[in-house]
Amino acid sequence: MNLKEKKCFIFDMDGTIYLGDNFIDGSVELLEHLDERKTKFVFMTNNSSKNSGVYCNKLKKMGYEVEEEKIFTSGEATRIYINKFKPGAKIFLLGNEYLEAEFEQNGFTLVKGRDENPDYVVLGFDTTLTYEKIWIACDYIKDGVEYLATHPDYVCPLPAGKTMPDTGAMIKMFEAATGGKLPKIIGKPNSLIIESILDKYNLKQEDVVMVGDRLYTDMKLGENAGIDTILVLTGEATREDVENSDILPTYIFESVKTIHENLK
Repeated sequence: MNLKEKKCFIFDMDGTIYLGDNFIDGSVELLEHLDERKTKFVFMTNNSSKNSGVYCNKLKKMGYEVEEEKIFTSGEATRIYINKFKPGAKIFLLGNEYLEAEFEQNGFTLVKGRDENPDYVVLGFDTTLTYEKIWIACDYIKDGVEYLATHPDYVCPLPAGKTMPDTGAMIKMFEAATGGKLPKIIGKPNSLIIESILDKYNLKQEDVVMVGDRLYTDMKLGENAGIDTILVLTGEATREDVENSDILPTYIFESVKTIHENLK
């Protein structure tokens, strides 16, 4: 299936659609073109410290309005995954207010203390992490409570080339403190996040294409999930990186603007 026949484009955001608070040239034109063709598109992010509403507001401030239905986070993918097995589950959640709202608004019970017999421990990008939460989570994990993490990123990028510790770094900490226990990870590059999107939007693997700027997350996700990929060269990866990698995109374009030109 060529790109013109795809039913849904899944876009990474930072480095693909925008850089910081500015759209990459051609982004809005591509999105408008997909709308005109009645081709679906979804913005995907591993960042579980924010919900779809926060991203909608960010895009609106940048001059593009999009409905929350088109934003898909690793937090949403995680609660969709849990809902398949235990709707209304009791969860010990390590996450901030946005991730808490994501779960509570979808019928899950969040437990806060010890001896509450949760069904799952869920580790998100918790910017409100405390020693008490770490300790309680470690006890539950060591007791055999099912352990999930929203995504595996070690750091979250910040302006001026700086970073902050992300969920992957926390996974390492819990691994050390629990005798080597590791979570089931939902977010990219793991295929579970694509399975959640296919379920939510009633799509098949051949219907979708993943567009992103990183080989080891965006392109690796396509490889793991059996979907086509487009690498854009406006973010992290370069052509030289591709030549030195065993992760091969289906397509390589200079930017989303070039994708638009090839869809006309």
